[in-house]
Amino acid sequence: MKVFGIDIIKGSVRSRSRRPVYALCRMEDGEMLDVQEVTAFRLQRLLTAEQPEILAVDSLQEIAADQHELYAFLQSLPPSTKLVQVTGGERTESLGKVAARYNINFNRFDPYAEARTIARVASLGAGVQVIAFENTTDIVVSRHRSPGPGGWSQNRYARKIHGAVMQKGREIEARLRGAGLDYEKKETKAFGGCSRVAFRVAAPREMVPVHPSRGADVQVRVTGRRLDRIRFEPLSGRPRYLIVGLDPGTTTGIAAVDLDGNLVLLTSSRQMTMSEIVEEIYRAGKPLIVASDVQPMPYSVEKVRRAFNAIAYTPKQSLPVETKYELTALFTYTNDHERDALSAALDAYRSLQSKFRNITKRVGPGFDLDEVRARVLRGQPLDTVIEDMQGAPAPITEAEPAAPAQERSVEDERVMALDGMVKRLRSYVQELQDTLRERDREVEHLRQSLRRARSATERRIRRDAELAAKDAAIESLREQLRGERRRSRRLKKRLERMQAVERLESAEDSTPLKVLDSLTREGVRGLQEDMGIAGGDVLYVPRAHGWGRGVIKDLAAGGVRALLVGGEPPDPNLVRVAREAGLPLIPAEPLSPVIRGKTGVVGSLALDEAIAAWKEEQKEFLREREAERVEYLVREYRSEREKEVRRGG
Repeated sequence: MKVFGIDIIKGSVRSRSRRPVYALCRMEDGEMLDVQEVTAFRLQRLLTAEQPEILAVDSLQEIAADQHELYAFLQSLPPSTKLVQVTGGERTESLGKVAARYNINFNRFDPYAEARTIARVASLGAGVQVIAFENTTDIVVSRHRSPGPGGWSQNRYARKIHGAVMQKGREIEARLRGAGLDYEKKETKAFGGCSRVAFRVAAPREMVPVHPSRGADVQVRVTGRRLDRIRFEPLSGRPRYLIVGLDPGTTTGIAAVDLDGNLVLLTSSRQMTMSEIVEEIYRAGKPLIVASDVQPMPYSVEKVRRAFNAIAYTPKQSLPVETKYELTALFTYTNDHERDALSAALDAYRSLQSKFRNITKRVGPGFDLDEVRARVLRGQPLDTVIEDMQGAPAPITEAEPAAPAQERSVEDERVMALDGMVKRLRSYVQELQDTLRERDREVEHLRQSLRRARSATERRIRRDAELAAKDAAIESLREQLRGERRRSRRLKKRLERMQAVERLESAEDSTPLKVLDSLTREGVRGLQEDMGIAGGDVLYVPRAHGWGRGVIKDLAAGGVRALLVGGEPPDPNLVRVAREAGLPLIPAEPLSPVIRGKTGVVGSLALDEAIAAWKEEQKEFLREREAERVEYLVREYRSEREKEVRRGG
């Protein structure tokens, strides 16, 4: 078997200026031929010329920038050449881990060493085959050049080309019939023959006895039909060995690690039956050891172990919780059952690490360490295992036509293993049925308990909802009560002040005062809301700052008897506006009012004299304003007469 292993040295498939250069290692029948530096074009030429069985890479990103380029690259490979990614398919791992599985060391900074390692592990059966095409092939025979407008011999020229296309189609059809392949044919008729002949063959491209070609008049294209999604198939059909940890119970925890301690499977479920547990583990690999975290091993774990004929492992004493946390510190799990199952598997792996290291030291490179470890753990001497594996041929993929005997032996071994598994599983059917009946009774009991719990829960939820609604109503009423209490306190204070004013009004020798905070609309509004302003009231303002014409007019319109102004003498403008509005504005200092909060008193006699004096002054103010008005009218009349005399003169 010829194997090509490549690793990129420099450049990139994504770069237009620095095209990739590869280190190419060529191996044949396990012997390394040479390692050389090649360009991508040179690599294609070598693949076409030598047609190796395997082209191995450690990453598809080194040969194609995207999926479209990968399809094109796979289409350009010879039909018999498989593209193998040695680091895995959907879930990849490093080349170092893959090489360590075969006890191979290499310098990961040397592309030539990586190319040798890639070719070697691929020849030993590592990696997955990249499959991008269905088992259907399209063959298209068409013209290699267009007839064009032509001249006198145009018809003869077109007839020659179309005849050549039809003749080539008949040759290909004869080959397909000779190979016994099923196909569909579609011809496009043209002058003198066919312009296009298309075949759809129900066989993979490597089985079709037709190759792409180009001639003077005819070209042949052979392409496989693309899959919707690229598929990865293991190069070796043998499942990997596992160390499985189980935690049985109402919730079953399952964990599996490979023989290098890498986590492969970690899951848990409340619904798994025994057969489903076996199937779940079988999908992950072949259990070599089945472990438990308690001593002795539970009966359900023992049944799973016997189903796989695996080696049993239990700790000397049941693992404490601290040890479980220590073992699983580097892993992520979702519940305690997964933690217990994982700790059982890791504890089994930890107990075997020293033995695995000794095996690795004694086994040379190129051996499948997992197979060696499995045989040694099952009791075979290491020397015998090495001799057997040295005499055994290298693992070949199932599609390899050169080793049908080994394919049959692998298939027979797999069939025998499955047959034995079926027989063992059948022996457990009665036990599983008894367990199922017992579980059904337990489920019915739990359902009754659940119904009772649900009824109690529903009653509690309804009661909680009613209590919540009542609490909300009580809180709303409390808020309303607090508001009413605040309003009651305000009204009580207002009543007390009004009663104080009434007491002052009832006194014979004094007049009550209502105190105005400021001579502004806000001050008037506040006094109106607090005590009210009625006709005949006497107001007192400590200072006349910030007064407005509108406020004076509003007070005069409201029938206020007088406005006493404290502090400095009032502004002349304020006095003039008050006289124009007819509001008595009297300085408070000569009257000596007594102010107590929002109310006060002033002597009635002094107030009456001050108001009378203001009214006398008001009469004089009105006479002067009338005189000014008459004088203004006289001046206006004289001015108009002078204008008329000037116009008449």
